[in-house]
Amino acid sequence: MYFVVFFKTVVMKELLKKNYITVIFTLAGALGGFLYWKYIGCLSGTCMIQSVWYWSTLWAGTVGYLAGDFLQKLINKKKGKSTDHN
Repeated sequence: MYFVVFFKTVVMKELLKKNYITVIFTLAGALGGFLYWKYIGCLSGTCMIQSVWYWSTLWAGTVGYLAGDFLQKLINKKKGKSTDHN
């Protein structure tokens, strides 16, 4: 049991180390989406994305992920590293 927990921790640390830019952009996007909903949002409730907090957070987090993943791959390509798992 201890080995499984240790293995998962090591794998998670390596995954975060390799993809830290993507994680940061995803979290920043999600936070930005939530803050957008909270302070700007849609008062009438008819706006699909802005009417509830979880949709705006999800969409902005997805955009953050896409931007972060693109930037991470661009940086890794420039450094000569490969992130492909094939």
